[in-house]
Amino acid sequence: MTQTKTKLPPSQHEFAEIIHRLEAGGAMLPDTPENLMQIIGIYKAYAVPMDFYWRDLLYIAERVFLNPLPFFKYFLPKEYLELHNHYAGDDADLRVWRGEATAHPELLAFIEKGESGKKSKILHHLWHDRINMEFAEACMRAMFWHREMGGKFDPYLDTPEYKAAADKAIKAYFQGNPVMLGLYKLFPEMFIEQVRQLSYYSNLGLFWEVMAAVFFEMFDLYNEGKLTSVPEAMNFLVNGIFAVANRPIYHHVYIRGELHEIIPKSCGFTWLFEAALPYVEAVFYRTAPFRGTKSYNAQAKQVPENQKYFHYGILYADVFPVGNAGIPPTLLMQDMLHFLPSFLVDYYKKYCRGEDDMLIQLGITFQRSMYCVTSAVIQALRQATLHPLDDPDLEHLKANRAFFEAQLDRFKRPEARLRDIQRQDYR
Repeated sequence: MTQTKTKLPPSQHEFAEIIHRLEAGGAMLPDTPENLMQIIGIYKAYAVPMDFYWRDLLYIAERVFLNPLPFFKYFLPKEYLELHNHYAGDDADLRVWRGEATAHPELLAFIEKGESGKKSKILHHLWHDRINMEFAEACMRAMFWHREMGGKFDPYLDTPEYKAAADKAIKAYFQGNPVMLGLYKLFPEMFIEQVRQLSYYSNLGLFWEVMAAVFFEMFDLYNEGKLTSVPEAMNFLVNGIFAVANRPIYHHVYIRGELHEIIPKSCGFTWLFEAALPYVEAVFYRTAPFRGTKSYNAQAKQVPENQKYFHYGILYADVFPVGNAGIPPTLLMQDMLHFLPSFLVDYYKKYCRGEDDMLIQLGITFQRSMYCVTSAVIQALRQATLHPLDDPDLEHLKANRAFFEAQLDRFKRPEARLRDIQRQDYR
């Protein structure tokens, strides 16, 4: 994506400067060495817990399935810790990261010892000295709740074909269990709905499997001096999006050694349209207010009547007072704290008001980094549906301009942090 000077007259949009930056091949995040250092460091800190998230999401979707008492669903078996990432290692479908395909060494070390030292998995779990899978499940539920966001995956969950496959898997899973089969006969839709949710576990797991490899590789490239600007980082994301766009999205279940294809790969659902775009929309933009901070009572009118107007994602989050619009991803922030690169720790010590403040600092860094990821998604959509940035046709440039302006209209809300991330002193 080459930077070119626009031939159009200046935009009259509130965020005209940012629109001109996008038209020149840049990102919503300003291109400064400090911003680049922050986002690359936080991508690495995010990728390590993400390496656990995607493995456990697939484990729950494929093995735990409809266990009515899934006490150990966060206890990953060796099989899934050694599961090969399809985008890393020598046997990769497409080698995005040059590292190993199995679980990251820092992740394995943390699972073993946590913060409190080596003890049983049960004690680590009860002490909450572990990876917070609750965050991953919250993201999955946001996708599941904000349904009908385009693509073919979600409508398929309501088809007779899907229900027939789910029915077969449910009966196989509860074979020999007359109580659960009796409940299924009484409340069939309740069980089908649980399977739909599990299909979203698989969807998000397959999405994050890719992103973990992408973020690990970006960190390595930065350390090698091969990523030197924010636009370069954004373009790496754009190229990654297109490289893996057609990765299959499916849901397989293994019951007593037998494979059940609830959503077979032959359906043709793809990573970009069925996972990445719904994820960005549901998690970056929409999500939902943290329970107890907003009333869903229609008379209270504290949340929008229409789900598409929800604005509680990280792009709108107020990282300081928990409970305001856009609840910060506190559990993820705690997870990332364990895996910060040393240069980011040193940076935070320079600005922190104390060690406890580091969570807030990294939360704001994460927000900056997700504006960079969102910029990549916007540029990828423009590239896929509209025109090159250096297109000689003025009408094509006008179409690009209208697209960028429409995208940035979503950040006119007072809660949006687009204005804040333009300032280096937003910490």
